[in-house]
Amino acid sequence: MTDVQMSESEPQAAPPAAPAPSALHHLKEIASVIEAGSLSKEVRRISRAVRLTVALRRRLAARDVSAFLAFALPSSSEAYTRLTSLVPKEDETEMDVDTAAPATQISIKHGLPEIEIYCYLLVLIFLVDQKKYDDAKACANASIARLKNLNRRTVDVLASRLYFYYSYVHELTNSLAEIRGNLLALHRMATLHRDELGQETLLNLLLRNYLHYNLYDQAEKLRSKAPRFEAHSNQQFCRYLFYLGKIRTIQLEYTDAKESLLQAARKAPIAARGFRIQCNKWAIIVRLLLGEIPERTVFMQKGMKEALTPYFELTNAVRIGDLELFRAVADKFVSTFSADRTRNLIVRLRHNVIRTGLRNISISYSRISLADIAKKLRLDSENPVADAESIVAKAIRDGAIDATIDHANGWMVSKETGDVYSTNEPQIAFNSRIAFCLNMHNEAVKAMRFPPNSHKEKESAEKRRERLQQEEELAKHMAEEDDDDF
Repeated sequence: MTDVQMSESEPQAAPPAAPAPSALHHLKEIASVIEAGSLSKEVRRISRAVRLTVALRRRLAARDVSAFLAFALPSSSEAYTRLTSLVPKEDETEMDVDTAAPATQISIKHGLPEIEIYCYLLVLIFLVDQKKYDDAKACANASIARLKNLNRRTVDVLASRLYFYYSYVHELTNSLAEIRGNLLALHRMATLHRDELGQETLLNLLLRNYLHYNLYDQAEKLRSKAPRFEAHSNQQFCRYLFYLGKIRTIQLEYTDAKESLLQAARKAPIAARGFRIQCNKWAIIVRLLLGEIPERTVFMQKGMKEALTPYFELTNAVRIGDLELFRAVADKFVSTFSADRTRNLIVRLRHNVIRTGLRNISISYSRISLADIAKKLRLDSENPVADAESIVAKAIRDGAIDATIDHANGWMVSKETGDVYSTNEPQIAFNSRIAFCLNMHNEAVKAMRFPPNSHKEKESAEKRRERLQQEEELAKHMAEEDDDDF
């Protein structure tokens, strides 16, 4: 009796924890999601599969990709032969068995174009991550050739990702010019097929292609003639605003450029730090060209302080109006400005530095000789007094300063500074702020999305569970997807 009691009182060993599902098992589940989306013609399922792949890409190994190709494609198909030749081979003794797969085996229907295109995308992403750019280029070219023979709306999401990596691989191998004609043909095909997501992606890739070679006029002609529609992807819309801001800056349309660049930086995800840094760099230059001085908080944003340091020193030189300090900063960070492709814009700032210094002089002195103005502005020309006179005359004509020139005595006579609140400037400032808030509200309303026919049919418990699961996955993988996109 005591033996029985003792055996009952002994703690039972905890059952072993189930192993985590392998990468191969996740890929099979993704394939089943794509199959369901293809058969039911639901594009949102394909989008979900792409999000799950982005989260899984860091765990992929060559053996996982090879095993998935054998699972998803018929061994006699041309796609299987081509893709398996591109995936690097590993020692078979190191291959893992998919022990984490559950008792219910996953099977999919062979011959679906969506599964085949997904295999191309998976191999292409894997080769890019492994830095095998030549093999990735071959895979991208083959996938684009296959896409040209398809016209299915369920393929559009996968196709847009393939377009992106197709251009990205050629950019990494310095061969962007080779694919420009192909991108134009793909954009024309996407327009004829009413593939709006593909049009968005390809338009941005073409703009990037043109801007990479400084072909700003051609980029503007394409942008102005391309079809316009409501944005489907926030990432693509942010890119479009950034490219539009760069084009407007080169065309001297600084007000429109500033609006586009600031909107792109504001809409970009927090995870896309590199993209936001580029937007802020160009926005700072544009604001300086407009005569504005960006706030210090712009340069102190989390994760951007070091990258924006050259532009902070440049802004300080413009704010002071010190031409000598401006030259020193421009020479000190010449390599950074050249890499950011903002050096030509900084050359335009010289006139703004002079004008700022002249405005400070006008406020400080009621009367000052032109020779003293030339010394304070540190003009190093052959005839600095004549240059100072022309600079002052132009500033008076443009309304930058309120003064007159006494040509007989060689003086600049400043007028008394009036009360700014007696002018229309406060009204203009408030009007611009109100317009900004109204515009943001309208964009937020447009960005709201609702499931179709939600007001007509009641949601079942199963559909509600599925929707909540997808929302959790979307929230979980959004940061990683945004980081990958930018």
